[in-house]
Amino acid sequence: MATTERGSHGPLAGVRVVELAGIGPGPFAAMLLADLGADVVRVDRPGGAGLGIDPAYDLTNRNKRSVLVDLKAEGGAARVLDLVERADILIEGYRPGVAERLGVGPDAALARNPRLVYGRMTGWGQDGPLAERAGHDIAYIALTGTLSMIGKPGEPPTVPANLIGDYAGGSLYLVVGVLAALQHARTPGGRGQVVDAAIVDGAAHLAMMIHGMLAAGGWQDRRGSNLLDGGCPFYGTYETADGQYMAVGPLEQRFYEEFRRLLGIGDEAPDRGDIGRWEELRTVVADRFRTRTRAEWTEVFEGSDACVAPVLSLREAPHHPHIAARSTFVEHDGLTQPAPAPRFSATPVSVRGGPARPGADTEAVAADWDVPGIARP
Repeated sequence: MATTERGSHGPLAGVRVVELAGIGPGPFAAMLLADLGADVVRVDRPGGAGLGIDPAYDLTNRNKRSVLVDLKAEGGAARVLDLVERADILIEGYRPGVAERLGVGPDAALARNPRLVYGRMTGWGQDGPLAERAGHDIAYIALTGTLSMIGKPGEPPTVPANLIGDYAGGSLYLVVGVLAALQHARTPGGRGQVVDAAIVDGAAHLAMMIHGMLAAGGWQDRRGSNLLDGGCPFYGTYETADGQYMAVGPLEQRFYEEFRRLLGIGDEAPDRGDIGRWEELRTVVADRFRTRTRAEWTEVFEGSDACVAPVLSLREAPHHPHIAARSTFVEHDGLTQPAPAPRFSATPVSVRGGPARPGADTEAVAADWDVPGIARP
């Protein structure tokens, strides 16, 4: 694992971002912008806004700076708007109407800074029957149909942590949206605008290919029955002799032939094109994988195009030779963490600082952004 250095800048160097503290996809989106070089100032509230994690370990706040402002106190909104006046992007993840009631909604912010990109991160969106309701990742992906695709047939859907909703359907779409809006704001005649990033919209959008396959009759509307959802015996995971797992995915015929040869199932494997015999094929593959350990199978498939890989744990992953060679994980201040992604040839990115501690950077931000009022108690 590589050790990071301070002082590196990415393609967003010079972009200023105000993040109104929240949890989940908003902070992750702001972290992505910070990883890419933006100067992200997180406006933390007294008492904290998270789920109880020690701020020293909240990696979604790396590469940021923090100021402490009580938006409910007299003058709190004015202090934040002083920052907004000097920012390019604002990110908030409140329920619809909350930012307006606090005095930092889009109208107030854009009045102070007409070229501001105002990014709103919610689960349900800014309108619709559920807009005012509370929710979390699992409910958002449930209503979009995304959750229904994950898991084994006849069993409850499998919960994919909060990766698909919060981060893939939420954070990534918010980042794409605010950067697109920033490009518009910086063009001649461009102006600021509000970006409404709803997890339900993003999570639905992620399944675009599946909806096309469904319409074409190439996807069954039930989990564990299709090419990419575990229903296919040559696209899934198999237990090894030591209770570990191997991931298998040789979809193309030429890769499958190499897989079959190296696995050693030869002529005993039924034709993979006969869907009616998929369960028979799955049994043959599963029985064979249980004859050796994960390490032994990893060695068998090493260097091949059989599209097979060991299923590694979170702690194992950083030490895999390929992952280590690419420095996909880095260490900063004693914390092992994923490196910023993607990579840039001319404007490299890095972990420049650890998780921002609430209020720790108030004086520095006040000086750098020329907002002395932000440092008032």
